[in-house]
Amino acid sequence: MTYYGLYALQHRGQEAAGIAVSDGSGVVVYKDLGLVSQVFDEPTLASLRGHIAIGHARYSTTGGSNWENAQPTLRSTAAGEDRGGTTIALAHNGNLVNTAELARRVAELGERDQMNSTNDTALVTALLAARPDLSVEAAALDVLPTLRGAFSFVFMDEDTLYAARDVNGVRPLVLGRLERGWVVASETAALDIVGASVVREIEPGELIAIDEHGLRSSRFGTPDPKGCLFEYVYLARPDTTIVGRNVHAARVAIGRTLAKEHPVEADMVIPVPESGTPAAIGYATESGIPFGHGLVKNAYVGRTFIQPSQTIRQLGIRLKLNPLRDNVRGKRLVVVDDSVVRGNTQRAIVRMLREAGAVEVHVRISSPPVKWPCFYGIDFATRAELLANGLDLEGIRRSIGADSLGYVSLPGLIAATEQPANRLCSACFDGQYPIELPTDNVIGKHVLEGVARAAGAAPTTTDGGAVSVAASPGGSGALLRP
Repeated sequence: MTYYGLYALQHRGQEAAGIAVSDGSGVVVYKDLGLVSQVFDEPTLASLRGHIAIGHARYSTTGGSNWENAQPTLRSTAAGEDRGGTTIALAHNGNLVNTAELARRVAELGERDQMNSTNDTALVTALLAARPDLSVEAAALDVLPTLRGAFSFVFMDEDTLYAARDVNGVRPLVLGRLERGWVVASETAALDIVGASVVREIEPGELIAIDEHGLRSSRFGTPDPKGCLFEYVYLARPDTTIVGRNVHAARVAIGRTLAKEHPVEADMVIPVPESGTPAAIGYATESGIPFGHGLVKNAYVGRTFIQPSQTIRQLGIRLKLNPLRDNVRGKRLVVVDDSVVRGNTQRAIVRMLREAGAVEVHVRISSPPVKWPCFYGIDFATRAELLANGLDLEGIRRSIGADSLGYVSLPGLIAATEQPANRLCSACFDGQYPIELPTDNVIGKHVLEGVARAAGAAPTTTDGGAVSVAASPGGSGALLRP
């Protein structure tokens, strides 16, 4: 079940995958670099026996893209005075901004030397395991308030499943119900895949625990919702629902707004598949220009945006998309895409369409210009790499080679989500960071590898998607045991 849940969340991370499982007597983890389907096969899954499991699909965050940083992380506590040792496995979606501070705390506790990982997830696991005198639940209520940044956690010990979400609820996390158990996942689409019904979102600042006695909820902080606006633009699956708003419907509404804000005379509206398709439908509907297909996507190529290196991204664009020459030849095209980050994709697409015979290429973007890096879980790299940071609209248009260029306005995007602006994080568009960044500027992907960067230039990425399952009792990858 966890495997299928991860399959549904593969779009959130393509670098590594892992599953931890408990049968009540011990916790084991199997993880490796690669896609979910590459890491797991039937014999591997058959060896993972138990009634509690958590899983993770990684898109590298703090720490490099290597096996040691694959998740879930695993850590054992020393035996407490009145109880035996406990094993904790944890998976994380998001990015913490006080990683350097947490690393110092772990070092002071004498735990740092035992860590092979160089990511913020491993630090949190070490802090939870450093309190053998407390239950895992009590340790979590002690540790979680000290974390700053975005986190949606699923974690477990031998007999209990836990889930927690930061007080701002930046990354999504939802609770689902099985006939004989519970599921927690990054998106409602994963609940659909495993046949679970949606119960509700995990609330910002909430910790839930699920064991043989059922579900219980605790609060470790005061909610101040700041959901990620870019989830609606690109990250989430279109069949996911966020705060009651279907993502596909939101993207269609964005397209309609885009057509109102940036009309143009053209013969056909085409999407950049797949993430640009709903907005293109909305643009065509509102403008009256026929919707059509001008680009074919290779279904076996992953999301170039979340590839770990610039070279792979650039090569991936040509592998991923190819023009339908007969459809675009001699046409004035409106090309709808979800965002412009580095500009590589749009530049290549405009060139391909012109080579295929398009007479005009008008680019429309269903998000505002991305001008600021994200420190809460999206790979918006350094400000220097963001095309919109150093260029105005005309400069970006010339850079990508389009005949015209239009971005949806920030108010237009927010309206399409049907959420109040004060409950959303739009920092990548307006530079207003809702979670305070470190004053010492010690932040960045490689901060635990001795390569700290200034906050204004730090690359950050998300830790992908997470899914966990608690059912009522009754390769070169490695199987980890405490």
